[in-house]
Amino acid sequence: MRPVKIVSDSCSDLDKHLREKYDIDYLRMKTIMDGKEQWASLDFEYYSPKELYDYIRAGNRVYTDQVPTAEFERVFGKYAQQGMDIVYIGVSDKQSGTVGAAQIVAKEMMDKDPDLTIHCINSLNACMGEGLLAIRAAGYRDAGMNADEICEKIMSERNNILEYTTVHNLDTLRRTGRVKASAAFFGNMLGIKPINIADAAGYQTPIKKVKGRYNSLCELVNLMKENVIAPEEQCIYIVHSDCLDEAEQLRNMVMKEIPFKESYISNLGPIIGGAMGPGSLALLAYGKEVTYKVAD
Repeated sequence: MRPVKIVSDSCSDLDKHLREKYDIDYLRMKTIMDGKEQWASLDFEYYSPKELYDYIRAGNRVYTDQVPTAEFERVFGKYAQQGMDIVYIGVSDKQSGTVGAAQIVAKEMMDKDPDLTIHCINSLNACMGEGLLAIRAAGYRDAGMNADEICEKIMSERNNILEYTTVHNLDTLRRTGRVKASAAFFGNMLGIKPINIADAAGYQTPIKKVKGRYNSLCELVNLMKENVIAPEEQCIYIVHSDCLDEAEQLRNMVMKEIPFKESYISNLGPIIGGAMGPGSLALLAYGKEVTYKVAD
């Protein structure tokens, strides 16, 4: 059986520690700030988190671009040359065309090498939700599954990711066109905090609105408590954009209410962090199947 490499992308928010622990690589997207392109490094190689969020606080918008063809060829080619099959778990196709572009490159490579298998999976998630699926895939690989078996398992688990997020204010969502200017103005004035999820179709969508930052954190905990399965067997992941103190506060709230085995706090990467803005928080774990669809 051929060895398998698990690959994610810049939307997965897998930091260096997690990538090394689970032997996961990632495909780099790009950010554009003041007209300058940079790789969207999950290790913040080209700018620090503070520099990114200070740029946004100054009223600027971070533009992004999906993984370029040359990056697919570089990463997929690297492991194909080592005789490995590849399972790529990518950001939801409702948020980026990256998985579709990956499938084109993968087909071309497999046509040239009939022994090679590359699966490009639409995670239906973003943020650490995508990262959790990559970690789960790494576990299946280490248990001896081949690329086809890993793909089948991950495809069946995509809607079991609980991804609850909130933002500090609506300014960044307004700049990126996700919230109307009038709604952002009155929402900020009234202290309204949306609670977002990754729905069953892969859209990031608000399901609730609460008033006040503390209440928004409480709502994240309540939703997780209602829907998590077997927390004592898993880790709760908390990712943040330049608000570590509140991330630690959220962890304490979670661990007081839900008996998770362990917890992990890390930064939102530049793609997701750039879209959500400074002061954003996300709470993620495995749980009940997500069935809600924004279209419903």
